[in-house]
Amino acid sequence: MSEEWMENRSSQLKEKVVGVLEACNNIVEKLKLVDTLQHLSIDHHFNEQIVSTLRSTHSSEFNSSSHHDVALRFRLLRQHGFWVSPDVFNKFKNEDGAFKVDITNDPRELLSLYNAAHLLTHGEIELEESIIFARKHLESMKSDLDSPLAEQVKRALHLPLPRTLKRVEVLHYIPEYKDDPMHDPSILELAKLDFNLLQRLHLKELKDLSRWWEDISREVGLTYSRDRIVECYLWSYMTYYEQEYTRARMIFAKIIAMMAMTDDTFDVRATLMECKQLDEAIQRWEESDVSLLPEYLRKFYLKLISTFKEFEDELKPNEKYRVPYSIKAFQIFSSKHLQEAEWFHQNHKPKFNDHVEVSICSAAPCACVCLLVGMGDTATKEALEWALGCTDAVRACAVVTRFMNDLSAFKQGKNKYDVHTSVECYISEHGVESDVAFANIGSMMEDAWKTTNEAHFERPEILPAIQRVANITISMMFWYDDHKDAFTYSNIIEGTIRRLFVNPIPL
Repeated sequence: MSEEWMENRSSQLKEKVVGVLEACNNIVEKLKLVDTLQHLSIDHHFNEQIVSTLRSTHSSEFNSSSHHDVALRFRLLRQHGFWVSPDVFNKFKNEDGAFKVDITNDPRELLSLYNAAHLLTHGEIELEESIIFARKHLESMKSDLDSPLAEQVKRALHLPLPRTLKRVEVLHYIPEYKDDPMHDPSILELAKLDFNLLQRLHLKELKDLSRWWEDISREVGLTYSRDRIVECYLWSYMTYYEQEYTRARMIFAKIIAMMAMTDDTFDVRATLMECKQLDEAIQRWEESDVSLLPEYLRKFYLKLISTFKEFEDELKPNEKYRVPYSIKAFQIFSSKHLQEAEWFHQNHKPKFNDHVEVSICSAAPCACVCLLVGMGDTATKEALEWALGCTDAVRACAVVTRFMNDLSAFKQGKNKYDVHTSVECYISEHGVESDVAFANIGSMMEDAWKTTNEAHFERPEILPAIQRVANITISMMFWYDDHKDAFTYSNIIEGTIRRLFVNPIPL
């Protein structure tokens, strides 16, 4: 079908869905509709209506006797930055604080509770207990469930919904929704059309980015650097897939690629002296400082500076202030890599906390700043200062990124270029077995997830930026699922990449 026909048909269907949303007076049905739109990854077309719905339900009394409905409301509101007390679940508990026995027989209610409880914040012991309770009963009944609930429970037990990438979930949910006898044909058709239209855009961007990468690789000649441009784009895509973020997506993907080349230089090729020279040049950020570098790094350094200049040229006059923030973030990224290089070349195994403080203030905070560069009004000075400061959700993102990476690296085994991982440092310092280290580091990651959830309520003025940073955190669960490194060994996810970017959904 022609793109023009698809766009016209999509516009007609959007109007229909808006009509359905506005005509629905039953708050529970409206919340279920919002949830469906999120599952199908078309909620971005209805932000205004969704926020209005959630604001209204947040300010109104909600007296549903359905555990599923209460949990659904709780999850949707918390996801969008509306605070809801976990006390809403108390009416489903006995006097001793335990859930009433009837919920243990209802997998749908258990699943709703399980997913909602993963939006817990620090100190919410009752939600931690809810996760344990729901998981226990879902595990016991999962083999007896019918499709599609069986598949939804399996996915959630592997990875709860709030930590699942929307664009991966939609690949599962479209066929499940299609088989639901109560599905809305207009919503289903819109979901398919929207996915395919965006896929065409994303594939075009990926082609353009691949050409850019071929040119830059030929120009700088760093043959030791990983060829991972599709993965760089995928990471950017996971942060924002919507049509209006083409500029942001392309800029961010290019920055990730430059980060990867810098990382490979520090880790694989450069001597300690060359690492120091490269970092010194990056800290100065002047073309004239190219003379500080060995011959093989000079073209790369000049291309690094010119690439950021190209980003500045792409921005409007009132947006150009963002580029200095991204340069500063890249300079911090470089200085942390130099510290790790010094540890490696001196064969020094740092204390666990020292390792964490250096490594978490490296790649992830740089990414959290740079993802904002090409965005619209979301990229305020306040948001950029927040991201550069590496606090709350940014630090939590860095913690999850670092530990997921290190747990994967430890499982795979070291190669001669690897610095000591945080896992190795923990084992050495505390004198414990690897399973104990894994458990304790896993607990630290759970604390980071709570911090991410908490940031949604504590910083409403920069909520859109927090949500994008949270997307990066969520993406780590995709890259390092089951302690595999899909960024480095992307054959693991080749099928998913084809479904996202190459193979359209049949209409």
